[in-house]
Amino acid sequence: MIPFIVFLSGAVVMSFEMLGSKILAPHFGNTIFVWGSLIGIFLSGLTVGYWGGGRLADRVADLRCFAALLAIPGLLLCCFPLYCDPVNFWIFDKAFGPRMEPLLACLILFFPPTIFMGAVSPYAVKLQVKNLDWLGTGVGNLYALSSLGSIIGTLFTSFYLITWFGVRTIILIEGIILLTAAAFLCLAHAWGRRTSQRNEPISPTPVPSE
Repeated sequence: MIPFIVFLSGAVVMSFEMLGSKILAPHFGNTIFVWGSLIGIFLSGLTVGYWGGGRLADRVADLRCFAALLAIPGLLLCCFPLYCDPVNFWIFDKAFGPRMEPLLACLILFFPPTIFMGAVSPYAVKLQVKNLDWLGTGVGNLYALSSLGSIIGTLFTSFYLITWFGVRTIILIEGIILLTAAAFLCLAHAWGRRTSQRNEPISPTPVPSE
């Protein structure tokens, strides 16, 4: 389940980046400043997420915490269609200039959810890889799955999803996907605790000495 979630997270983050250009274009155009801001902010968010996710995993390695890393960006993406236009209109009205306007919009709209999605991969490594002898292989496999998801998310969104659905509908669906994955992780955690409690050996009742 964890490798599949890593794959989904990689697909969502790159799909979200491609859709970001459609969100910004009506307000700031499709200039090199827009694309530079998008790429720079997404890479910055992923960088912070990689760092923070690794530190968090060393402190608390738990399925519930992993679920939170998916649920928070899931909620942000579900609410994204409600607040993206007001944010863009506010920035456009302030007239910060052709460079700062898309950069500030990307920072407000895309940086927070990208941090949490970036934290998914290093956290998954902590949960998934138990044998240190295969640490390199485990890390490589998970990051390869994340990159594969990013490739598929980029191509599928660009070639098909945008023509099939509206941009905001796709973002809403991506948020629901992340929330669903978080819910499955919470259920898996609850099931694991219940199973472990059932399998705990029952201590024999001490017999009082005569």
